[in-house]
Amino acid sequence: MRINWASASGSSRGARREFGVVERETYAINIRRPRARPLACAAPFLSPPASKPRLHRTAAMPTVSVKWQKEVFPGIEIDTTQPPIVFKSQLYTLTGVPPERQKIMVKGGILKDDADWSTLGVKEGQKLMMIGTADEIVKAPEKGPVFVEDLPEEEQVVALGHSAGLYNLGNTCYMNSTLQCLHSVPELKSALLSYSDTARGNGVDQASHNLTLATRNTFGELDQSVRPVAPLQFLQTLRKKYPQFAQQHNNVYMQQDAEECWTQLVYTLSQTLTSDASESAALSMKQLFGIDLVSRVHCAESGEESMETESVYSMKCHISQDVNHLHEGLKHGLKTELEKVSPALGRTAIYTRESRINELPRYLTVQFVRFFWKRESNQKAKILRVC
Repeated sequence: MRINWASASGSSRGARREFGVVERETYAINIRRPRARPLACAAPFLSPPASKPRLHRTAAMPTVSVKWQKEVFPGIEIDTTQPPIVFKSQLYTLTGVPPERQKIMVKGGILKDDADWSTLGVKEGQKLMMIGTADEIVKAPEKGPVFVEDLPEEEQVVALGHSAGLYNLGNTCYMNSTLQCLHSVPELKSALLSYSDTARGNGVDQASHNLTLATRNTFGELDQSVRPVAPLQFLQTLRKKYPQFAQQHNNVYMQQDAEECWTQLVYTLSQTLTSDASESAALSMKQLFGIDLVSRVHCAESGEESMETESVYSMKCHISQDVNHLHEGLKHGLKTELEKVSPALGRTAIYTRESRINELPRYLTVQFVRFFWKRESNQKAKILRVC
């Protein structure tokens, strides 16, 4: 952009007028000089010579049209202060032709990305020719994505790697939760698979043997099916082995405790899977769930003290107003009081049992004790607390 300056002096009080011409616009600035004063008094008021006023210079932006194939794109501004790659990016948004494929004909050949616009002689209203192939438009997939939650229930089970569920056969949620809990232990499933129909060992009653077979068969159905399984055989066998789970009220089977069902089933499996016929899986139940405890039993009244060792299959977390965390409930459960006959006193006395864990299993089972026994009513009462 060229700026031409022209000066003109007038005779009116020494005024000077300067003209700045910028393309089509003319700027006139009047600069008045102060009146001449005596040197002695005018000196403090003298100002430095006025400099030439600055004018903001605007870049030339010629407007051109571009012909591509059978289309013409008019009114495209070219910012000559930017490299040609910026202009090509503008054309990419209009035509879909990537800059690297664009061939734009200008003076001297094909427009390069780093060319100087001042040497190309692009004029206002000029028509440019562009050659190039646009990117292929991305087509929508013929079949949209399918999310797991949109699959049928059977396919969701396979996709997520979950096992089949169990039907509630009438207040049998306690039994279903026990089966699903044990079914999640792969080592136990392997031990049951090695248990044959004729694996009943010495000292194992027929009911325990049948319950073990029913557990094995139910686990097999859960592994082979993607639809819910009805554990009828297991339920009937469980009630034959442990009749308390067959209690009824008004001809309706009563609700039962899941911990009691779990304890009875684990105890049965620990007896059957340790038989001679299944010695390869004999140590499984002890290694998987057995907790070795060393207990100190003492009587504060008589001073008697003894040490006991035992193996249990679960630890108890007692819930009370003072228990807010799991470790607090477990610690509380390791210290209990019991009443028994004291040989030294010749009568019943209160003993304190303090247990310590000697060995932990591969899978630690914790029971949250939510009920306590009310002696006055001989009933279980649920523990309620405000969190």
